[in-house]
Amino acid sequence: MQFRRRAILFPVLLVLIAGALACASSTTSSENDTPASTTTAASGADTLTNHPAFGTCPISAFPDLSGTSAGATYAAPKVTVTCTDTEVTVTSNNMISYEFVSKTPNALAPQNYTWKIPLKPTKAATPTTIENQLGTLGFTVTGIAIYGPTEGPMPAAEAYGDPVGNGLMDYCGGHTGPSSEYHYHTIIYTDAVCNFETSQLVGFAIDGFPIYNSVICLDSNCSQTTLAKSGYTKTGDSRSYVWKAYSFSGGSEPGTLDVCNGRVEADGTYAYHLTPTQFPYIIGCLAGTATTQTGTAAAPMPPMQGQQGQQRPQGPPPGPPAR
Repeated sequence: MQFRRRAILFPVLLVLIAGALACASSTTSSENDTPASTTTAASGADTLTNHPAFGTCPISAFPDLSGTSAGATYAAPKVTVTCTDTEVTVTSNNMISYEFVSKTPNALAPQNYTWKIPLKPTKAATPTTIENQLGTLGFTVTGIAIYGPTEGPMPAAEAYGDPVGNGLMDYCGGHTGPSSEYHYHTIIYTDAVCNFETSQLVGFAIDGFPIYNSVICLDSNCSQTTLAKSGYTKTGDSRSYVWKAYSFSGGSEPGTLDVCNGRVEADGTYAYHLTPTQFPYIIGCLAGTATTQTGTAAAPMPPMQGQQGQQRPQGPPPGPPAR
């Protein structure tokens, strides 16, 4: 049986945002020059602003996707969320709820992830860099791992490059890794197929801070909103060693994010925001203290077979070659 990609709940919305999605395709060059625009709240995922209150158990933001799958031969998503007074625990088989489209040589298979994050995170005195991090930096409310804006060392011409700009992502912003683990490098939350329509909350970083969509409330009542804008400027070729190709310049425009791709919200809490077509896409650094994960959720990006059978080197990305 051929699996057909369909937007079951929001066919009209898909028509309205088709133009926006074209701009977010994997072949789009990420120049970080899209202006933020102020608007008033309207219907649709691209203006969704409701989310669980900061520091409360976020169970309501996790949609039930058990009736979906990536295709007839794939396991359905399975996600559980529990909370204590101090901690949120999320377990997931890391299976997607929409048609699997292969963008790498790797298959799609269930994983066994358990993530634990603080219920009430606090900012660290100094952010933690993710420039040398290959592997999980967070997870979505749909139970999928979130990676940073850096790809692995293969192919050599694109070593540690920008997977978004290099056209390696599917229509929701993810692909599979060497252990058949699906993960996001960016998130196209406006596509109803990707199942991020229930809350502004898209996921959490491993420091516990929430990851919201691109909509920013400019006041406590959210009577006016603007779209998040990356503070990074492209200064080089991002096809390889992507962090060498961008520098953080910030900006005074409403909605411009900080070096970690986050901001202090109108209510005084901190959150990351998606910039789906602008580097670093999800997370630029960790603003809080990263929670030490255990088991498979703590594993770095595993080794992979590269071109001509060469094994991927272990460990974090090396420094870029001299230019």
